[in-house]
Amino acid sequence: MIFGDFATAEAEGAVLAHSIRLPDGSLAKGHVLDRADLDRLIAANISHVTAARIAPDDLMEDEAAAQLARAIAPDHLTFSEAATGRVNVHSAVDGLFVANRAAVDRLNRVDPAITLACLADHVPVRRGDMVATFKIIPLAVSGEKVAAGIDILRQTTVFEVKPFQPHAVSLIATELPSLKTSVMDKTARILAQRLQLAGSTLEREERVAHRAPAVAEAIGKALRAEDQSPKLVIVFGASAVIDAGDVIPEAIRLARGQVIQVGMPVDPGNLLVLGRIGDVYIVGAPGCARSPKENGFDWVLDRILAGEKPTPHEISGMGVGGLLMEIQSRPRPRDIAVKPEAQISVAVVLLAAGKARRMGEDGPHKLLAEFDGIPLVRRSAATAVASGAAAVIAVTGHRREEIEQALAGLAIERVHNPDYASGMASSLVAGISAPFAQRADGALVMLADMPGVTSDDLKTLIAAFRKANGQAIVRAVSRGKRGNPVILPRAVFDAVMRLEGDVGARHIIETAGLAVIDVDIGDAAHLDVDTPEAVLAAGGILKG
Repeated sequence: MIFGDFATAEAEGAVLAHSIRLPDGSLAKGHVLDRADLDRLIAANISHVTAARIAPDDLMEDEAAAQLARAIAPDHLTFSEAATGRVNVHSAVDGLFVANRAAVDRLNRVDPAITLACLADHVPVRRGDMVATFKIIPLAVSGEKVAAGIDILRQTTVFEVKPFQPHAVSLIATELPSLKTSVMDKTARILAQRLQLAGSTLEREERVAHRAPAVAEAIGKALRAEDQSPKLVIVFGASAVIDAGDVIPEAIRLARGQVIQVGMPVDPGNLLVLGRIGDVYIVGAPGCARSPKENGFDWVLDRILAGEKPTPHEISGMGVGGLLMEIQSRPRPRDIAVKPEAQISVAVVLLAAGKARRMGEDGPHKLLAEFDGIPLVRRSAATAVASGAAAVIAVTGHRREEIEQALAGLAIERVHNPDYASGMASSLVAGISAPFAQRADGALVMLADMPGVTSDDLKTLIAAFRKANGQAIVRAVSRGKRGNPVILPRAVFDAVMRLEGDVGARHIIETAGLAVIDVDIGDAAHLDVDTPEAVLAAGGILKG
């Protein structure tokens, strides 16, 4: 390819490097000039153009990018159409992205004109996430260089997504007087949330004495359980592992297993134990895994759930990048495959679990107050159904039976949150965890005590979310002041799953790094009925 300035009269067949505006229209970058184009340029007094002459063995940028992308095995991946020399690659499944750094480097060193950028090695991804992009820098590139790149891509697996495989997981927790029951309960809940993101389930939990024989016996029971999915056993010790002969590694040996590794160069997560009995992995979780924050346990767990077999060599090689304590991570904006607006799905998560403390001790339940003869919770759920959302998930908790009775007959999914007393976060997690929500591109979080919100309001919010390709946070406001409901895109679901206490998603909205679209729905965005006086002022009639 020869690049430079060419006399317009001699530029037939050249490819424009920059778009040119003319009195009768324009010529786009990448346009191949023909004789009629030259006449238009000359008539506009343009004597020279910046362009490229393509050699016989050159490939145009789009064709070069497309050929490189076609050399990648399509398993669990989708590819965009080539445009401006770029092909974007997206994951077709929830899984673990795995990259061969040496092969990626070899491709990028064939020629500076050919580039491949991808995610870091062993990063969990969700269906639809962008994982890699091929980009041709100039307008055309040597066909010989492209062929060399294709050879590299075909000789080895340069990158892939390994789908998460559902596992039946057993939790064994050891007990000591110093460890509170509430801590053990929280541990089980957080582990179940971790597993759900990868499509696995916590099938059973057993609590035993902090002694190797007791743990070994519990491991044996877990291995004998009749599960359809592959098994995985996770052991949380009441006391940290300090030696290869400590309780958890010794229990693996007593159960006739192999201890693969004790300790790992990831902080937090140093005190992990990995063992195996037959094809079943036994993971001694470090204490930091009681928290939802990322730690070394996640790195090993993701590999196992994706069907990998971690080795001591791999674990000992995790030190670079393994200092996680000081990393402030947040979702990063990514190029997501553009969908037709009609295909962008939204699930409504209707929060109806709270105790409504401001209604008074043993007072009437605000969600059972009647508006036009209809219980408020049913009115809110019917509004959500009428919005045309892909699904409506009602999260119940306090006075569950009465709330569910009020919802009877509606086309909604009901999810009970047994931990509702801990605050709003647990209800958000319960709703977002529901299968219908997990399959959606966004979750419209709606408070059940907002009688002014209409189905048209919800339709307007959903339309704004779809117009943004499902990649923005959409928030209801009134006269510029933020309110509810709010639509959270899939990109922040993982952050929602880590919420705890009596908090909502405000911090996530403010720190996610995503665009926030405010939609004014009037006073309804601020009208919630938290007190008996508020119910009456809004036109409701208090019931039991």
